[in-house]
Amino acid sequence: MLFLTRNHRIIQKGVDFDQVDKEWNWDNFIILQALIASLSICMFPHKFANLPVWETKGLIAIVVMHVLVSEPLYYWVHRFLHGNYLFTPYHSFHHSSTVPQPVTVGSTTFLEELLVTAVIGLPILGCSLSGYGSKTVLYGYVLVVDFLRCFGHSNVEMIMPHWIFDSCPILKFILYTPTYYSLHHSEMKTNYCLFMPIYDAMWNTLNTNSWLLQKKITLDAGKSSRVPDFVFLAHVVDVSSALHVPFVIRSFATTPYRARLFLLPQWPFALISILVMWARSKTFLLSFYKLRGRLHQTWVVPRCGFQYFLPFASEGINKHIEEAILRADKLGVKVISLAALNKNEALNGGGTLFVKKHPNLKVRVVHGNTLTAAVILNEIDQDTVKEVFLTGATSKLGRAIALYLCQRGIRVLMLTLSAERFQKIIEEAPANCQKNLIQVTKYHAAKNCKTWVVGKWIMPGQQRWAPPGTHFHQFVVPPILAFRRDCTYGELAAMKLPDDIEELGCCEYSMDRGIVHACHAGGVVHSLEGWTHHEVGALDVDRIDVVWKAALKHGLQPVSGAPK
Repeated sequence: MLFLTRNHRIIQKGVDFDQVDKEWNWDNFIILQALIASLSICMFPHKFANLPVWETKGLIAIVVMHVLVSEPLYYWVHRFLHGNYLFTPYHSFHHSSTVPQPVTVGSTTFLEELLVTAVIGLPILGCSLSGYGSKTVLYGYVLVVDFLRCFGHSNVEMIMPHWIFDSCPILKFILYTPTYYSLHHSEMKTNYCLFMPIYDAMWNTLNTNSWLLQKKITLDAGKSSRVPDFVFLAHVVDVSSALHVPFVIRSFATTPYRARLFLLPQWPFALISILVMWARSKTFLLSFYKLRGRLHQTWVVPRCGFQYFLPFASEGINKHIEEAILRADKLGVKVISLAALNKNEALNGGGTLFVKKHPNLKVRVVHGNTLTAAVILNEIDQDTVKEVFLTGATSKLGRAIALYLCQRGIRVLMLTLSAERFQKIIEEAPANCQKNLIQVTKYHAAKNCKTWVVGKWIMPGQQRWAPPGTHFHQFVVPPILAFRRDCTYGELAAMKLPDDIEELGCCEYSMDRGIVHACHAGGVVHSLEGWTHHEVGALDVDRIDVVWKAALKHGLQPVSGAPK
């Protein structure tokens, strides 16, 4: 949860896709220990059944055996695993995770996990054989060990304030901290202990910077971290997609969002979270990545897609967006790009509302629709396509697409009931191109047109007017249903980020890894180019090709939505 931990993190790097993939089977250690425990109970069912619920002497016995047996044994096992012959085949895999996370605990080889299980199992066995075993102590010991291991790998200093160690210095040798373990991951030849640094002190492998660094991190926790160069201001699409975030199900967030059966039981909890966010939450930091030394962050307005269509919710949503823009301006962010519904024309005029209200903004507000239009237009084969059917024709994006195509001799059937709005677009077109813009009011007018550009959601009944072989390009959120099997459907306008991107570890909605919505990419291009103008309101048709060439120049790659 970066919105809680961003100023408390030890290693500031992000967890990228490579690390997530390496740690995909992190729960193997849980399966292994569950199998061993189940086998033990099956072998001695009566002895386990006769164990008391609580035994005070058992608690004392298991603590003593942990301190005197498990701790030194783990220290030497761990130290030997760092030897020349054992490290590469058996322990280097664990250290390949550059940013420790709680699940990194289980990112180990089978031999290593067997050794750890044996070390943990010895106090349980000893306590049981001594006659002082109890169910609470046995289960409690395993839970405490797992918690402390995850705590050490958390990469966050939030639980143990430095003043505890200043007030009681002996604690430094009794319990480690996440900083202590992170130093082991980064320097490797120090801090081998399980939980008790006294054994590192005894055998001269204690890193003396452990508590100085821990104190520095906790003291600096209240200070602002690095200022991002670019911010993408997103929103929740729907209730289920609220679960598609790294702090809920990390592995799920590294794959493109799709409705999955396992999400169904969690839907009520997601809905409750959405409602709580509606009542209490502020715009929050979700994720980040780095590009050519620049820090790019994604912030989220705590509103779901359906809420943008509730008339009474508009004021609150605009307040969140405005506060985010002002916060970015105060921090020194260079560019903030508005996602899909955050730049809705009816909501705030594509960002115009905020720029007019705050004319002295230093941060550049960008809706990114110029690049969105460029992506859609470059998906259309303008050498062979002679006619296009366009829905959402009077939106700022639809208008730009219509004007661009008509200037290139392509006939555009614009679905709109408003003759006044259509007339305004006609007046913007060059006189010799106006004949290429045709107003239509019914879907059946496109029954012979095989290129549909969809900017307004259409139902299956409306899709049936498209002739077989039609391809649906689209810039509507959420995407339309792929109802017709004899037609093809493009994805939402998107671009692949440059190959030199770093520390990216989650997918953006339904996009593949490294691919972002065109409005996001548009903000990235604005930032990389160092443009100083706001990109809000109506699109400048003359800049479509300029923005497209700039995107390609900086290494962003088109993701074709054309039929294969």
